[in-house]
Amino acid sequence: MAALKSGLVLNENETLVAELEAELWATSSNPIAQFLGTFARIVALFMGRKMHSFLVITDKRVVEVRTAVVCWCCTVSREVKYVLPSSVKEIGYTRSAAFLCCCPAYHLYYQGFTQLTKILLKGVDEAGAKKITDAFYNTIARANA
Repeated sequence: MAALKSGLVLNENETLVAELEAELWATSSNPIAQFLGTFARIVALFMGRKMHSFLVITDKRVVEVRTAVVCWCCTVSREVKYVLPSSVKEIGYTRSAAFLCCCPAYHLYYQGFTQLTKILLKGVDEAGAKKITDAFYNTIARANA
């Protein structure tokens, strides 16, 4: 059983497909937004606050993991949420132009009955976004079968 960056421990005979770390500070791949997001993250770190959010896709399940830390080392909350296959209505990715069309931003999204989750995919092109979306869909479809 392998431990991941998110802290999730894989079950026996479970294979990691993708572990996506959500960009919680910057809203796009625009260099100005990245700079402002980095600045906001540094200010939060200086104040002792950290947030981490991951979407873990394995061959058997999809899990959201969110952790909040205060005072530099005290974990105040940790949410581990399994995405139920029956609750996902649609999944896909979007491409939006950022910074005068020079920096495309790709977001993975999935719509459930109660929420929409959207994650900025850092350093990914169209093929990478499609690969991650297909992996998510295949996991959900296999669980529904």
